[in-house]
Amino acid sequence: MKTWKDRTDGDESPYVPLGPFKLRLPFLHYRFEWPDYFQGLLMCAVDLAAIPLMTELLGMPFEAALAVVILNGLLYLLHHLLGDPVVPGWITPAIPLLMAYCATFPEGPERVHALVSFQIMLGVLSVFLGMTGLAGKVVRFVPAAIKAGIIMGAGFAAVITVFKEGGRFDSFPWTISIAVGLAFYLIFSRHFAALKQRNALWATFGKLGIFPIIALAIVLAPLFGEARWPDLEWGLSAPDFGLLWREYTVFGLGWPPASLFLIALPTVFATYLVLFGDVIQSKALLDEADQARPDEKIDYQPDRAHLIFGARNALMAVFGPDVAMCGPLWAAMHVVILERYREGRRVMDSVFGGSGSFRWGTNTGLLLMPIVTLVQPILGVALALTLLIQGYVSVRIGILAARSQRDLGIAGVVGAVLATRGAAWAFATGILLCLLIYGRDFFRGETDGTFASANAAAKRHDEE
Repeated sequence: MKTWKDRTDGDESPYVPLGPFKLRLPFLHYRFEWPDYFQGLLMCAVDLAAIPLMTELLGMPFEAALAVVILNGLLYLLHHLLGDPVVPGWITPAIPLLMAYCATFPEGPERVHALVSFQIMLGVLSVFLGMTGLAGKVVRFVPAAIKAGIIMGAGFAAVITVFKEGGRFDSFPWTISIAVGLAFYLIFSRHFAALKQRNALWATFGKLGIFPIIALAIVLAPLFGEARWPDLEWGLSAPDFGLLWREYTVFGLGWPPASLFLIALPTVFATYLVLFGDVIQSKALLDEADQARPDEKIDYQPDRAHLIFGARNALMAVFGPDVAMCGPLWAAMHVVILERYREGRRVMDSVFGGSGSFRWGTNTGLLLMPIVTLVQPILGVALALTLLIQGYVSVRIGILAARSQRDLGIAGVVGAVLATRGAAWAFATGILLCLLIYGRDFFRGETDGTFASANAAAKRHDEE
């Protein structure tokens, strides 16, 4: 059997074909990347940040919410194991939309049923698009201006979530300012990139990604009086699956009434629009990485991604309904992984090694009580960090997705509407503006040359 050591330049990493999937196992089909694994140990803090969302919306105890997070963490592994070269995550910009929808139902079984029916329908829709091959066509079907607006709007929504009144920044102003500033310097700065090229010590530090930033936040937050010092506990974490299944799933509450599946449809379609933006963003980021690393052929298929995250949503709806939902991309960490990947095969042999090792690390962290209790006081900082990195990347990718100045104008309006009024309004706005501005050229739009040269310049900048 061919292993990762046998891969020649220009080939895909080895795999076992399984229909539409490509099975890849650690150590056999990809090299295990220890820097990304150790990042995952502490970045499980972001996964744990879903717990306050579930306790707030569903009144779910910490131990039951921890069980949801662990189940979701295990399903994250399906992506790289089955051939999807991404770091999967939540459908972050759609979380406020879903919470507002569920809050219209009384807290208790009715609200849980609303969440279950929504997540089942989202999973069924995604699997249907993947099975029929329509997912890839949808990506090409939507006008460039609307694509750009959806991606930019996801970035706007992520930043607004952090800085709105009563948001995470108000709770951790000093810690977030220092941690995010350092993160942007380490990940995106040309100055630090040059330092890594000249000095082995900085190169080693750069390989750690945002691991040292989370470690620093654990110390900074108590020093500034923004969080308590960690109260370490030893042993394994204790998720309460029994409580989860008795009181928050179909096993204890029964199936939702049929009417709820119909009522959920508008919210499902609106959420899919945001999710669709993550699919576009995944493809754009991987296309950039593929150009930077000609030694590995990256095969990203939107249809395959839909099958995997659609199945995740359907399974979680039954076994552990999740307010954060199961999305195709954790943009912030995917960018961190790809920044290391772009440095060459010596640094990271395969993109599957980076994304897979990271997700093995987060799963390990969720099971270890010392890790859980260590990061528990700074969950808000970890969430803010990933949202702001996602915001930066989403806006950049969104702008580059536009093909003309008119496209960019439409995209800016669509993005702002998405961030303030939701995905359904944003999509309707984009359709109306494209009809008014492009008329019969609705799908084709225009290319005025401005953004073609900007895209070329951006690619040259990345190569440098």
